[in-house]
Amino acid sequence: MTSADHSASVPSSSLSALPKALLVGVRLPGVSEAEFSSSLDELERLVKTLGYRVVTRVTQARATLAPASVLGEGKLLELAALTGGSGYAGVEVDRVKDKARLRREAIEAGTSESSDDEEADEADDEEVEKLTPADTEDLQLIAVDHEISPSQLRNLERATGISVLDRTGVIIEIFHRHAHSREARMQVEIARLRYESPRVRESPRGRERQAGRGAGEAGLELDRRRIRDRIAELKEQLEALQKEYSVRRAQRREARRVALVGYTNAGKSSLMRALTGSDVYVENKLFATLDTTVRALTPEVEPRILISDTVGFIKKLPHDLVASFKSTLDEASEASLLLHVVDASDPSWPGQLTVTREVLSEIGANTVPSQLIMNKVDCLTEAALINLRSEHSEAWFLSAKRPDDVSELRQKLIAFFESSYVHAEVLVPFSEQRLLAEMHATMSVLGTRYEEEGVFVDVRAEATALERLGARLPEGAVRRLEHG
Repeated sequence: MTSADHSASVPSSSLSALPKALLVGVRLPGVSEAEFSSSLDELERLVKTLGYRVVTRVTQARATLAPASVLGEGKLLELAALTGGSGYAGVEVDRVKDKARLRREAIEAGTSESSDDEEADEADDEEVEKLTPADTEDLQLIAVDHEISPSQLRNLERATGISVLDRTGVIIEIFHRHAHSREARMQVEIARLRYESPRVRESPRGRERQAGRGAGEAGLELDRRRIRDRIAELKEQLEALQKEYSVRRAQRREARRVALVGYTNAGKSSLMRALTGSDVYVENKLFATLDTTVRALTPEVEPRILISDTVGFIKKLPHDLVASFKSTLDEASEASLLLHVVDASDPSWPGQLTVTREVLSEIGANTVPSQLIMNKVDCLTEAALINLRSEHSEAWFLSAKRPDDVSELRQKLIAFFESSYVHAEVLVPFSEQRLLAEMHATMSVLGTRYEEEGVFVDVRAEATALERLGARLPEGAVRRLEHG
């Protein structure tokens, strides 16, 4: 299947100017055809975000990835024919033993799919025959929809003659290009160096050194030591920067905080802009936002509600990136409410929501109160929207593009916080009037009156906030009137 169907909305003149890429995927046992296709569709969007035009896909069903070069020998030759490569990976494999092992593993896995290269090749022949030589001329990238080893990557490049990136490499490259803040750039560089460290030997420079073996090994270790030193240096700088940010977060700890979380391109930044009137970056690309942005809900309420936009998640998000962005994601774990933003028009949204929840659990944010937001409902048919509402009555349905929907969401957010408020009267002595500004920032002040004893403040606030305030005032200064 070519990528023509996925690019129909893009002007052909713009497409033709883009460098060409090809996708490679292996359908493993237990992966349905729909899941496999969805994963490749997502990889195609990732590759497009890097600025490539995907011209075709080479796929194969196997019990496991071929240990030498991901694909079986026959399919590798087919791939090489498209790229103009030799098809020779530089590794001799006992084909008979390899095929026997794959059949045995397929039987043990309980799959009826054949792992025989020829049968898999025949299944994909029709797809390849639709291509013309012009379609694959000057291919510049092969993107593999798996995380592969350095040797597998090297062998694929040797067999095809062009650059290869696995899924992790594609994501890291996107993060590298889209990181703007100092913190994000350092986080991405750490993840990139960790990814590249085991691949140093596979670089052209590394291959040149191997001819001189002894000197090459010494040079290789030197390169790796430089990478380790650079990672250590970045970690030290990042730790200092994160201490500064943690102080800022501590200052916001008493504030009402809402974090937008969800799959990449679910519309979080559009919703952020609509709720806060800010000029946060919005683009229909994966990982357009990497830097956490915090803005106040507008029109502002008292006390303020802070909205934060976080980095999007994705299936098979590299662990090093999750670890590197943990401080950024702390904005989610320290929030009062998480809004799980979902692209309701994407048929794969249930799986995307699962991925979001898994990552949140990994960073310890799974215990924060949350609300499901079905975004982009303007892209749904009336029938589809009715079905979705009946199946997920707990969700809030909206489009970030519709002002009425955004206004309704704003009122729901205010109501969420006020639902747990306690009504109280606080006597603030004249000697403690500095607390009045703090009360306005953290509580809903309904009125004040000045008496001989001090200032009586009528407030609605969270019980814990009132308890903290009472500990700083004379006994009996906080008197509850009713529960909110």
